[in-house]
Amino acid sequence: MPVLVTQADLPDHAPHILVVDDDRRLRDLLSRFLFEHGYRVTAAASAAEARAKGANLVFDALVLDVMMPGETGFDYARQIRLTSQVPILMLTARSNPNDRVTGLEIGADDYLPKPFEPRELILRLANILRRRHGGGAAEPSAPLDAVRFGPFLFRVERGELTRDDELIRLSEREREILTILALAKGGNVAREALAGASEAGNERTIDVQMNRLRRKVEDDPANPRYVQTVRGVGYRLVLD
Repeated sequence: MPVLVTQADLPDHAPHILVVDDDRRLRDLLSRFLFEHGYRVTAAASAAEARAKGANLVFDALVLDVMMPGETGFDYARQIRLTSQVPILMLTARSNPNDRVTGLEIGADDYLPKPFEPRELILRLANILRRRHGGGAAEPSAPLDAVRFGPFLFRVERGELTRDDELIRLSEREREILTILALAKGGNVAREALAGASEAGNERTIDVQMNRLRRKVEDDPANPRYVQTVRGVGYRLVLD
């Protein structure tokens, strides 16, 4: 007779994840998949329900849907960031790059567009937990002003890239891509998150755009030091 395994059987140190999504089918699927990979899971169908459960429980990370009726995931994430630096992985069906940038500006640690491969969610969740808990004290939620990589300085708000104080010309797409990579603070960014809003934002187009950016920031674009490919995921910007 098979033995029924429950969350009570998980080790005490198992991370506790709050899944917030108004889609019951997806919510149940994520809860089951996370549990099978060793996570404790609490699920909520709305921001209001999530807030109520958060009043009595401490979570190690949130998997948060953007498009929910009433209070959106963006609204809830903003409220969370007023008092907490708990890692947030946002889920969304939106393809507008401005929405992806909004999520990162609010303070989300990563962004995964729907539909997604559940194994990718597990990898991304593990990455943000490792970065947040393995890197000492959490960073403040103040807006990111600039990032440095090698001789380059990218001022995020201005979208301005300089090398040793010399301005480097960027196209709008290159500026947008570099902004998304910078806001990830060295973390992995999915190819989908770097795609443009148009239908031209396919994999081949993204590769061409990344190669153009590399030619401006890499001594050897074929062996990039700063704009690196993350196999099976996307890209990351290696910061100082």
